[in-house]
Amino acid sequence: MPSHRNASLKVLVVEDSKVVLKGLCNYLERMGIANPLTAETGLAALEVYERERPDIILLDALLPDIDGFEIAKRIRAKEHPEEWTAIIFLTSMSKDEDLVHGITAGGDDYLMKPISQVVLQAKISAMRRLVEMQRKLVDTTHQLNAANKELQRLSTTDGLTGIANRRMFDELLMREWRRCQRAKKPLALVMVDVDFFKQYNDTYGHQAGDACLQAVAKQMARSAPRASDVAARYGGEEFALILGDTEIDGAVWVANYIRQNIADLKMAHKRSPFNHVTVSCGVAAIVPSDKATPNELILSADHALYLAKEQGRDRVAGMGN
Repeated sequence: MPSHRNASLKVLVVEDSKVVLKGLCNYLERMGIANPLTAETGLAALEVYERERPDIILLDALLPDIDGFEIAKRIRAKEHPEEWTAIIFLTSMSKDEDLVHGITAGGDDYLMKPISQVVLQAKISAMRRLVEMQRKLVDTTHQLNAANKELQRLSTTDGLTGIANRRMFDELLMREWRRCQRAKKPLALVMVDVDFFKQYNDTYGHQAGDACLQAVAKQMARSAPRASDVAARYGGEEFALILGDTEIDGAVWVANYIRQNIADLKMAHKRSPFNHVTVSCGVAAIVPSDKATPNELILSADHALYLAKEQGRDRVAGMGN
């Protein structure tokens, strides 16, 4: 009785005898495998394989142009990493060394001629199970890869703002430090703090506070267009922007751009002397060397941020060497 599961199987029959070829196709159609693919030469078989990527190949060991063993080798060489095609040799050779040759060439099983319908059905059923296992394995692998990518993204992304988190910031700062050290280029860091944020939260509530941080993060991300520029949530209402190959003057310009863009949002803040949300920015730059560390750059930017706050907030202060 034909199996509905067989209907999804794609089977290629490679046989130079038209009589045997027709008989095998009839057998397969009785098993529920509609329209089996056919080829009468080795070259034709390779063309069909490239075009159709069948699940199972019934492969005559002796063909008029290229023998089946060579065809099996070429098919295995053409398979993609996640592909597997079941190859069953059709042969009248019964010597052990011939069978070993077929398996070594890339075959998975063999059928002795003349071919019995009962035995063929059993072999196809066994290979069908293996094909289904392969498909499930590929699907599971894809799902695991997608899950791992998502876990990686979550582990390096701040859940509230969607930009890099502190862990990612630390990793990328070290990476940029080393890159700029090799290139003998300056590395700049901008530290950004939302002014009077506690008062904002107390006045407008935590949901509004979260929306405020998201708006600031969006402006930070917009200010990091190069692949090496990284905007991160450093902690609480504090953000950081890593700017590789950037002098202090350029970093100060970027910081002022961020500060102005956030001020232009006009997010109401009645407990701020500015009456809207503002940020203070501290900027530092250094040419990395063995005599300094990334932590020194962070401390310098932090100190500059402290100066910006001391000088009245809603401003940028910079330190460079």
